[in-house]
Amino acid sequence: MEIKTIAIGCDHAGFPYKDSIVELLESRGIKIRDYGTNSTAAVDYPDFVHPVATTVENGEAEFGIVLCGSGNGASMTANKHKGIRCALCWSVEIASLARQHNNANILSIPVRFVSEAEALAMVNAFLKVSFEGGRHARRIDKIPCA
Repeated sequence: MEIKTIAIGCDHAGFPYKDSIVELLESRGIKIRDYGTNSTAAVDYPDFVHPVATTVENGEAEFGIVLCGSGNGASMTANKHKGIRCALCWSVEIASLARQHNNANILSIPVRFVSEAEALAMVNAFLKVSFEGGRHARRIDKIPCA
């Protein structure tokens, strides 16, 4: 699958890594839909995650990336959207498996628990692999949509 557009959003805790991720993606020729935030001033993560999930849900971006302190709130918010499979990942292997086995379409990164280098490596891994289908597709089909 050719990746043309990725939506990204974060709260104040996730902001420190966002620009590096955007730079990485743009260097690969990927268009970014950046929903903020753009500082470390305290904000509410749903305000920035819902637009990312909506953009992926509507097919305006192939994937999304959300960042917050633990990654949990961002992931929970994104997963409220129909057709979204947001995976909270804390290692390259988990990011790869989220795509290969779970057909994840949004990556949630827990900024307070991974280094910036690890976050960039997870983004690369997430985008490098494809959904394997087969027995995994059967399982995905059993996840009810909201």
